[in-house]
Amino acid sequence: MPDAARLRYLRIALIVFGLIFTFAIYPLAILWPSGWTWGQGHSHYLMMIIGVYATLGVFLLIASRDPLRHTGLIWFTVWSSLVHAVIMAAQSFSDSAERGHLVVAVVLAALTPRAAH
Repeated sequence: MPDAARLRYLRIALIVFGLIFTFAIYPLAILWPSGWTWGQGHSHYLMMIIGVYATLGVFLLIASRDPLRHTGLIWFTVWSSLVHAVIMAAQSFSDSAERGHLVVAVVLAALTPRAAH
């Protein structure tokens, strides 16, 4: 795939994930709590993590304008999301009440970019 096309797809991915992180985490937590929140009932953790992801989303949107200048942020997002998914998957196996997280972990892992051949 030509570099221009790869850069275009990267920009699209940054915009999509930037918008999801900024605007969709809270609605997903309300609509599908077993997949997006930990524990039962009110949690201060939820608002804290929404704040972190919303901030990351804004910076991913900024990075989409010139991805080559923001590779550190992009790779942080990729690797931290992969680590997050692995931890979520492991914890979902140890606590049956948290199995909904396994689906999210698998989706996040599947969306992790692979190196070009």
